[in-house]
Parts: sequence; C-alpha cells; structure tokens
Amino acid sequence: MAETATAKAPQAHYSFFHGVERNFDKAAQFTRFEKGILEQIKACNSILQMKFPVRIGDKIEVIEAYRVQHSHHKLPCKGGIRYSMDVNQDEVMALASLMTYKCAIVNVPFGGAKGGIRINPKNYSLFDLEKITRRYASELVKKNFIGPGIDVPAPDYGTGAREMSWIADTYASLKPGEVDALGCVTGKPVSQGGVRGRTEATGLGVFYGVREVCNVAEDMKKIGMSTGVEGKKVIVQGLGNVGYHAAKFFHENGAIIVGLAEYEGGIYNEKGLDPDKVVAFRKSSGTLLDFPGATNIAVSADTLEMPCDILIPAALENVINASNAARIQAKIIGEGANGPLTPEADEILNAKGVIVVPDMYLNAGGVTVSYFEWLKNLSHVRFGRMERRFSENQNNNILHTVEGLTGKKATDAERKMMLHGPDEVDLVYSGLEDTMIGSYHEIREALLTSGITDMRTAAFVCAINKVGVAYEELGIFP
Repeated sequence: MAETATAKAPQAHYSFFHGVERNFDKAAQFTRFEKGILEQIKACNSILQMKFPVRIGDKIEVIEAYRVQHSHHKLPCKGGIRYSMDVNQDEVMALASLMTYKCAIVNVPFGGAKGGIRINPKNYSLFDLEKITRRYASELVKKNFIGPGIDVPAPDYGTGAREMSWIADTYASLKPGEVDALGCVTGKPVSQGGVRGRTEATGLGVFYGVREVCNVAEDMKKIGMSTGVEGKKVIVQGLGNVGYHAAKFFHENGAIIVGLAEYEGGIYNEKGLDPDKVVAFRKSSGTLLDFPGATNIAVSADTLEMPCDILIPAALENVINASNAARIQAKIIGEGANGPLTPEADEILNAKGVIVVPDMYLNAGGVTVSYFEWLKNLSHVRFGRMERRFSENQNNNILHTVEGLTGKKATDAERKMMLHGPDEVDLVYSGLEDTMIGSYHEIREALLTSGITDMRTAAFVCAINKVGVAYEELGIFP
C-alpha cells in the first residue's frame, strides 16, 4: 500500500528503483552471469510517460500517467495499474522490475511491467474515473503498450475489476475483430472473462506460502516450533483484500488469529479472533476497536510487537524498520504487502534467526492466478468445463465398485465429497497451491546451496538465474 505524499516528503531523495537495484546487486554475486547480461536484466526496457487532457466537470484537467515495461525476455509483459497521488516514474520502474523477478520466481512466463495514474480516485465521480481510465487505455493502445501478446495490465492499489472491465472494453472497441481481445487485461469480473478465485488469490497465496514454510521440519526445529500452521498464533496487519483473505485461510485451517490491525488501531486476544466477525463489526461500527473480548491497541504499529508465532504485514510499506525490528516477537514474518520491511529491519531480524518470507515470492498469488485468467481468455473455455463431468462419472463408477466389494454404503456426505469433480475455482486453487509449494522449495534450495544467509537474496538469485538463462537462449548478444 502507498503512503501519503506528505508522509513521503522527507524521503524524497530515496529512490525505490535504486533500492531494488541494490538488492539485485547483492544477489547477482551468487550467479554465474557476466556483467553485461546482469545490466540488461536490471534495465527497464521501455518507459512511457504521458499527460493527457480529460474534462472533469466544467474544466479540463491534465492527467499524469505511466506504463513501464521492465523486461521483454518473455512476452507479454505483466503488471498492475495503480491510482495514487504517490505515483511517479521511479516507483513505477521499481514495481515493474519487481514484477519481472516475481513472475520468474513463480514460473509465470511474463516479463515485468507496471502502470500508474497520478490521481486520488476518491476525488472523482464514477463517471470521471471511467473517462480517465478509458483515455489511459486508449493512450496505451496508441503507443502499442497493451495487448494479449504485448502487455497485460491488472488491478493494483486504487483499482479493481471495474477499471479492468473499462480497459478491456476500450481495447476491444479500438481493435475490432481481435478474437483474443479479452486477454489484454486480467482481474476482470467473471462475467467479462475473469477467472473464479482471482479476488482471494493473493491472500490465499500468502497462506499457502507460509504453510509450506511451516511444513519443513528442519527449519521449524531451528526456531523452536512444531510443523504445520494448526495452533500457531498469527497477527495480521491490514484487513484489505490481501490481509483479510490471509487471515481467513489461516483461521479456517486451525491457526489462532490473536491480533488484527488497521489504520485506526489494533485488537488482540490470545484466545483467538474470527476475521469474518471482526470485519462485520468494523463495517457496522466504523472501527475494529472495542471488538467484544479483545484488547484495544491505540497505535496500529504496536500490534506488530505483540506475542505471536507468525506475523503477516499486509498493508503499508516500511512498517517494520530499524526502530521497531528488535521488538518483533514473531518467529516467522510473511510479507503480504509490498516492501513492509526496510533493509535495516531485514538485517536485525535475520540476526535474530527470524524467518522472513519475502514479498517477491509470497504475494505472487495474484499474478499467478492472473496468468490462469490470461490462459482462459486465450483458450476461450472455462477451466473444468471439459473434465468435470468425466471426473464425476469416473468417481461414481469407482465408488459403486468399492461399495459392491465391501458391502458397505457411503454416507451422503462421503458420497458428495468423493464424487465431486473439479470446477474452475478448484483448479485455480490447485494450480496456485502447486505454484507456491514448488517455488518455495526452489528458493530454499538456493538458500541452502549458495552460501546465502537470507531468503530475500535467495529469491533474487532464483529470479536472476531464470531471466539470465532466457536472455542467453534468445541469442541476442552478438
């Protein structure tokens, strides 16, 4: 999540993109590639800065916007579009580069990209937001910065399925007859070619990733914890889309949600909180403070320092820094947000033996399921449509055979569970789970075999190796 322009002003000299480059350089020394290839991997290939006029009410407003394609080693490029007053070229370049590495880590065959419009969407009517979005989309079409085989945007901070449907419609109107037009953007409503499971994908990916960390007995022994997430005490900062769904899946799988935090403060109950009840309470009262049975925490950031096993910062950037890292009690930190830990915090926590699961891997659930949506749009068929009934019929025949051999009948609940054929959301969940498990073990292997001391650097090494090999195989270096 982005901070306000006022909050960022004192750090105006800090370059987010250069910060990403520093992490890259730290990891690059553990790879085999020559300097030229590493410089090519780091560089942003294409940067589009635009200003276009839109009539807002009775005046014309000039809108500042960007689209950055960081890497063309795989096409199309992929990355969200954010609406925020904090949008600037440096931020969009940094986020685009992180998308390249994120896609590589989770084996999604896209290059990284990112877009942004420098507005506060709360200051505009629905009609005006649609005009701005459609004009932005038309500018991307004009400059050949969007298309199912070129560059595929997605939702990000300040945008959602609504904006994506406007972009898809604008693209289709400017590209009449293009059969794959819906594949120009992901994160669309299901009725407009979206995929079931996309809304909860990032939060579910956070859960799958942390669960896999907890399933490695050797690593859990080092930090004095048992395997599995069941019974683990979890604190989640942020009840937006990512934080809420992460908390929900942890809760449903036996973890104890002891703390929840939002901008107005936090609540803590060592016996556990039900995320759905907290969200319903906040919706009715306007705050999560004073939730029945919980202790109020006046300052949201203080919630991060409460006792827990697993901490999921899923809201703001830089919330764990040099000033509070030493007081963090969690043994596992899963970065649900982008950049919740500063480099100084990383060093402090690594020295304490805390397992920090990096954002570049952990919040890749969104782009993974966006990839599935893109595949759906190109194939023009819903996942599960062709195999669901076949699977159910096969399962039914097997069940009848087993019942005939044993002389026992399955209960209605058992029958329903065993006969169920996979629908679209089942296949999306399965694909996401497999992706997060496989990618984690790739990162862990790099951590164990390369002399690296932290998982973030290991994740960068995995990404650099995959992108570097792709560039070598392209044969573009005479």
